[in-house]
Amino acid sequence: MATFQMALQLRPTLISRLEEARKRTDALFELLPPNSFYDRPIAERHRLIFYLGHLEAFDWNLLSDPLNLSPHDSDFDKLFAFGIDPVGGGLPADMPGDWPNIAQVERYNLRVRDRLDNALQGFAQSSGTAKFSSPSLADGTLLHVAIEHRLMHAETIAYLLHNMPIERKNPRIEQFAHPRPAPALRQVTIPDGAATLGQLPGNPRRFGWDNEFETQQTHVPSFSIGAFPATNGDYLKFVRAGGYHNAKLWKPEDWEWRRKERIEHPHFWVLRSSSQATDPDAQWEYRGMFGTIPLPLASPVYVSHAEASAFAKWSGKKLPSEVQWHRAAYGTPEGTEREYPWGDAAPAPKHGNFHHALWDPAPVDSHPAGASAFGVFDLLGNGWEWTSTVFGPLPGFEQFPFYPGYSANFFDGKHFVMKGGSSRTDACMLRRSFRNWFQPHYPYVYATFRCVEE
Repeated sequence: MATFQMALQLRPTLISRLEEARKRTDALFELLPPNSFYDRPIAERHRLIFYLGHLEAFDWNLLSDPLNLSPHDSDFDKLFAFGIDPVGGGLPADMPGDWPNIAQVERYNLRVRDRLDNALQGFAQSSGTAKFSSPSLADGTLLHVAIEHRLMHAETIAYLLHNMPIERKNPRIEQFAHPRPAPALRQVTIPDGAATLGQLPGNPRRFGWDNEFETQQTHVPSFSIGAFPATNGDYLKFVRAGGYHNAKLWKPEDWEWRRKERIEHPHFWVLRSSSQATDPDAQWEYRGMFGTIPLPLASPVYVSHAEASAFAKWSGKKLPSEVQWHRAAYGTPEGTEREYPWGDAAPAPKHGNFHHALWDPAPVDSHPAGASAFGVFDLLGNGWEWTSTVFGPLPGFEQFPFYPGYSANFFDGKHFVMKGGSSRTDACMLRRSFRNWFQPHYPYVYATFRCVEE
């Protein structure tokens, strides 16, 4: 069997990043009193106790074999990898008593961390003499996967907590942005030019998930795009105009979902009067992580893909394709492409609302330093942005052998690409090639949109 010398990536940088990611998720669980761990805030997701054990089980199942570690709790390794028999669609009708108690899960977590950390530290201190049977461990890929998987779940856990009643969480004080009017809707013309998706494999300094490889360059005809994502103020006009009651604005399957679920407005909105949603005098609030406030008109609206598509049709526009979004975000009038919308400098607080900075969105015009070369604002952070592109592989796609279903399981024609990031998205996932995706009838994620005209 081939062996591989330990690469520099395995040394302190990645190990310290893993520890930092653990602190992120540990802090989220600190928001829960003990009796809330068995809540299920969203029916389509597991109870919160699953996520307490899942993060360590994932790391163990990913890293233990390459690190030559013997099993110590195979039952928990399996339970927290998949949950209570969720295979075959739909989560089970489990009860809180079906799960281990919190103390048992925490002991499992500590044991996993202790064994993995001892092994990783031992290799890191071996001055590069350690050898592995896994090239993906040797070049740092597996640690990148463990880190980003945990940080993705940090965002998932955040919106799960967001869906819990305030009294089921330990209180925190959230600093909301000062209310102000939404900026005026306007379109920015993007001249025709190239958009490059993905990244080339083989760069040891740049991690990517399997769906980010290889590159695909497309010539994009000229179009116009919203200078800002759609705001709550913009979307309020759609609600008042009866957009949720006009079947002509919705795809048939989207309309059936809206009708069946009796959806009348965005999930994050709360109607605080006896009025109908279409009433111009209806009083709306935004349901924040730790309290409700009057609807912030200048903040991005969070909606499902179905709702975003209906709004776009109502406004006489469309959702952007993935390549249009890339062209507006990373292209330049000179024909070059940037690493980030603002240039090649690393993401910083002045560029946007991301990297766990806030629990809730900020006004869409809060970060002018983050604008693209074409003057398109708020592209990274503050809310993932829906595109019209169905999630699929780039040319030359090869699935990760150690995580074959990460992307390929979702190449089903039923998921749409999202770009950008939210306030809870870690800066490492703001890279240009990163692709997120969700099915169109999922209203819980921090996702907004902007419209294009062709």
